[in-house]
Amino acid sequence: MSNQKNLILFAAFLATSFQGCKKDAEETPVPPTYNLVFKYHFDSTQVRLNNFGQPEGIPAGHGAQSPKFNLMSSHYIELAPDSLTLLGNGQVLYRAPETSAGGSLAIDFAQSVNAGEGQSFFTIPLKSMTAGTYQWLRISLAYQNYDINFRASGFDLTGTLASFIGFNTYITSFKPKDSSVVVNGNRLQGYWAFEIDTLGFTSVTTGQAPATTVPNPLSATSPVPAGSCVVTGKFDQPLIITGNETKDIVINVSLSVNNSFEWIEAVGDNIFEPPADVVVDMGVRGVIPYVVY
Repeated sequence: MSNQKNLILFAAFLATSFQGCKKDAEETPVPPTYNLVFKYHFDSTQVRLNNFGQPEGIPAGHGAQSPKFNLMSSHYIELAPDSLTLLGNGQVLYRAPETSAGGSLAIDFAQSVNAGEGQSFFTIPLKSMTAGTYQWLRISLAYQNYDINFRASGFDLTGTLASFIGFNTYITSFKPKDSSVVVNGNRLQGYWAFEIDTLGFTSVTTGQAPATTVPNPLSATSPVPAGSCVVTGKFDQPLIITGNETKDIVINVSLSVNNSFEWIEAVGDNIFEPPADVVVDMGVRGVIPYVVY
């Protein structure tokens, strides 16, 4: 009888303990985590800017087209409160992995994060950010992959171009589309590879563009180093971080690809016809970050 009584008391003790634990868990819920999320948008109708952030047309004797983007990666993300904030003095959110495996310091392409249209490429908890109002976004672009139209032997075709527009990139190998290109070294801004597949015949050509446009409307008050590809753009409305957010904030990083692939015309028909037409520029033509609360 005594043993039965002890078992009953022990069972009652366990039940009371579990109820107490459950009550404590209910009283201390884990607060949700809200994030600042960055997504790419590629806009062929957005204004076409030059290095100083001013509208620019296509130079005489040149041809250009708006590519169909597949992927993009970024090397650096910074928020700046005003137009006088020097590069690096704002809130730096991200810097991609770098390496000296190729000699000089370079972006490690193998660790880069590639994303396409409407896809997120960087996320940071809002609680880890400094509260404030930010009017400008600075984003250093590193790699882009897109399809372009070209003409060869009288046929109008489509090929895929991969271009490295970061300051310097260490590349082991990469695929413009289906074919592997082995590098095992550093490549400076403007290195590209063009893959075509015509009637079952695949070929890859590589080259180096002499220039990459990097629009910076703040060039007079807050310049960027040459070759950095830090594109600067003003938010459509100021980004306000309070630290008390109750939902995610999404930044749609709208990149102007308006005639961003540019070449010197050999014929004057505005049709890219390599190798007679020589590539001269493949930088994006501006950025507008849109805030979505």
